[in-house]
Amino acid sequence: MTDSGSERRLDGQVVVITGASDGIGAAAAERLGDLGARLALVGRSPEKTEAVAARTGGTPYVCDFASLSQVRHLADRLCSDYERIDVLANNAGLLSRSKVVTEDGNELTFQVNHLAPFLLTNLVADRLGPGSRVIQTSSRAQMIGRLRPNQPVPRRYQAFRVYGTTKLENVIFSRELDRRWRSRGISAAAFHPGAVRTEFGRRGGLMAGLVYRTPLRHVLLTSPERGADTLVWLVSSVPGVDWRSGGYYANCRPAPINPLAERDVLADWLWTYSSELTGLA
Repeated sequence: MTDSGSERRLDGQVVVITGASDGIGAAAAERLGDLGARLALVGRSPEKTEAVAARTGGTPYVCDFASLSQVRHLADRLCSDYERIDVLANNAGLLSRSKVVTEDGNELTFQVNHLAPFLLTNLVADRLGPGSRVIQTSSRAQMIGRLRPNQPVPRRYQAFRVYGTTKLENVIFSRELDRRWRSRGISAAAFHPGAVRTEFGRRGGLMAGLVYRTPLRHVLLTSPERGADTLVWLVSSVPGVDWRSGGYYANCRPAPINPLAERDVLADWLWTYSSELTGLA
C-alpha cells in the first residue's frame, strides 16, 4: 500500500473515474474523496454508482460503454458540468468469454476496454489542460497482446488473448496521448492493478476467475483497496517528478511492457483507426 503521508491533497480537483460502481474504481473513489477531490463517478449500474457516490460525496453518472452513443452523452454531461477535468481515470473494463458484437458493430471487449475510453478522452479534451492526467487501467495481460494493423481484435476469438490485446491498446494509447498532448501539459499513464478480488475477476475467463471460486482467493488475489494503490498514487503524486508521463506502472513503480507498445507506427495507426471507428476522423 502507498504511504498515505506521501499522497497530496486534491482539494477542489475534478477527478472522473469510470468503472466506479465497485472494485478498484470504488475503492479509489473512497480514498480520493478523503483527499478532497470532486468526484465524477461513472458506472453501468445506477444503484451501485449512486451508492458509491453517496459514500464519497461524488456525483453519479450512468453509462454503458457497450454503447458509443451513451459515451457521447456522458461526455456532453461532463463538459456541461465541469469547466476543467484534472484527472480522467479510464478504469471501466470487461472480458467477454464469447464473441459479442455491440450495436456499434465492434467486438464487445475491444469497444469497452479501448474504443469507449478513447472516444471519451477525445470528447472531453477541451476540459483537460496543463496539469491534467489521463490514466488507463491496463493489466499484466498486455504482455500477451497481439496487434496488427487493421486487426484490433485477434482473428481467432480467444477471450484472454482478446483481453490482453485491449490491455496492450491501453498502454499504446497512454504512450500516444503523451506524444500528442505533452505540449499541452497533459500527462498520461497506464497501470496494472494486480489480480484483484472483484466481480470482474469472478465473472471473467481469467485464471483469477478460477481462483476466485476457492478459499485460495484470500491468499492469491489482492483486495480492491490494494488494487487501487497505483491508481491513487498516479492521481495524488506529481507527473514528471514521481512518475514519467507515457509510462506503464505496477505496484507504484515502472513495469515491463509488451515490445509492440514501443512501435510508433503501430501507435499512430491505432489512433487513426480508432478515430475512424468512433466517428472522430
